[in-house]
Amino acid sequence: MNGKRGLILIGMALGLIWAVAIVWVPQRLDLPFIPAPIAVPGALLAPGLFLILVIGRLAQRRFFAYGMIDGQPFAAGSGAAVDQAVLTNTIEQLVLALVIWPFVANSLGGAVVLALGFGFEAARVLFWIGYHLSPRLRSFGFAATFYPTIVAAVWSVVAWIG
Repeated sequence: MNGKRGLILIGMALGLIWAVAIVWVPQRLDLPFIPAPIAVPGALLAPGLFLILVIGRLAQRRFFAYGMIDGQPFAAGSGAAVDQAVLTNTIEQLVLALVIWPFVANSLGGAVVLALGFGFEAARVLFWIGYHLSPRLRSFGFAATFYPTIVAAVWSVVAWIG
């Protein structure tokens, strides 16, 4: 396996470990019950704040760059193009969360969804930083955002069936 794939695989593996911890730990702690109608909006606050950061950064880039102020496409490989890719992927991840997390809150509890929300924001920050440093370094941030939602969905379905 070449160095690029190896680094990506390590990021993916660490993201899976992160995912299991994000879903498992809140269930093992003796936390007070948080109803889903309260937990889900609370969980979505952190990802929403991250969207504000990325959208604001893109607006700032456009405002201060003569070649982008009129809405021209970002130059391939530029910092602005990376920010746009981060925004696009974050919206994709957030749509997935919006359709999965309410079920998770009802089946596994509000604490799990709150952990998913704060974990989402932390993972997105790492994704954003990693992407700017080197595209390969975004793998952990991607996996640590995507995998928790998938692990929580599977865990919830198993709990609901059982």
